[in-house]
Amino acid sequence: MHISQSIEAPLTASDTAILSGSLSTQNGNGGGSINFALRRVTSAKGWGELEFGAGDLQGPLFGLKLFRNLTPRCFVTTNCALQFSSRGIRPGLTTVLARNLDKNTVGYLQWRWGIQSAMNTSIVRDTKTSHFTVALQLGIPHSFALISYQHKFQDDDQTRVKGSLKAGFFGTVVEYGAERKISRHSVLGAAVSVGVPQGVSLKVKLNRASQTYFFPIHLTDQLLPSAVFYATVGPLVAYFAMHRLIIKPYLRAQKEKELEKQRESTATDILQKKQEAEAAVRLMQESVRRIIEAEESRMGLIIVNAWYGKFVNDKSRKSEKVKVIDVTVPLQCLVKDSKLILTEASKAGLPGFYDPCVGEEKNLKVLYQFRGVLHQVMALDSEALRIPKQSHRIDTDG
Repeated sequence: MHISQSIEAPLTASDTAILSGSLSTQNGNGGGSINFALRRVTSAKGWGELEFGAGDLQGPLFGLKLFRNLTPRCFVTTNCALQFSSRGIRPGLTTVLARNLDKNTVGYLQWRWGIQSAMNTSIVRDTKTSHFTVALQLGIPHSFALISYQHKFQDDDQTRVKGSLKAGFFGTVVEYGAERKISRHSVLGAAVSVGVPQGVSLKVKLNRASQTYFFPIHLTDQLLPSAVFYATVGPLVAYFAMHRLIIKPYLRAQKEKELEKQRESTATDILQKKQEAEAAVRLMQESVRRIIEAEESRMGLIIVNAWYGKFVNDKSRKSEKVKVIDVTVPLQCLVKDSKLILTEASKAGLPGFYDPCVGEEKNLKVLYQFRGVLHQVMALDSEALRIPKQSHRIDTDG
């Protein structure tokens, strides 16, 4: 198991303090470390960072990290470190040269000396819907080639599915998994690793704000189909059960709690806006009467009924009917030359309107008559609306 956390605290406009720590355990043995870093932005092109660390697995660590933009599309990062251990002082140097190949693609060239010396080159392409990486490393003790692909679904939970193939002197590893946002600040992920000679393992990771919890579970040293099956199906069943029985009810309760607080804090403001809207509607009455007379004379646009707010089912309508308001008069007042045009903005800001259910999704439902024929439409709160339209016509043939 591995747990880590980091906190950044701005000290001045150019100085930031970073405190991080980690705990690890494996086969009954464990340890931890704590690091403190001070970062200073030296110019618009670069920054430097001093790092001090200590732990029971490794001795004290002193490091210096530098970042510099060489050109608008190229930058370099250098990290020097001195690791104190029972074997003496172990120096280390890591240099990374990166270049933006295009808007979504970056190429990296890394040289690492001292602690796990290696030469690594990689290309990373990151778009709105995918993340692709190809890398090649030559080093001591690990040399390998890696190809990885991650698909990002455009949903509210920010679901990602990923797979990778890694082959080198240590063997071959195939890894696949997924991650999903389970709350505002938490992301849960799981990956199955199948390789030779590593066997089969399941890795579960939870990110919450600046905290990371990592749980690697080694199932078997052999490639057993049953182990692969249980490693794949087990987390899926556990996740859907947990999501349905724990996460979803918890999020629903949290949302209701937040909405209740929001209603209490805005109750006075809502009452004031309601009074202002009612006063505006009274002032509109004469104008609306003239508009209706003009529209009736040309068989134009007449708003029969219009409602704004959160529409609920019949069973709960009695207890929640206050969540919709009658906006027939304000909408008729906006009719000009037998047309009504609303832009992409919340309808709560229109004259004669107010928000009857703060923090909840709202719709505008309109029943209108045009050329003597009834039409009906329902639009989202921030959706643009233009009436009349042939598609809104109510078919009364049947």
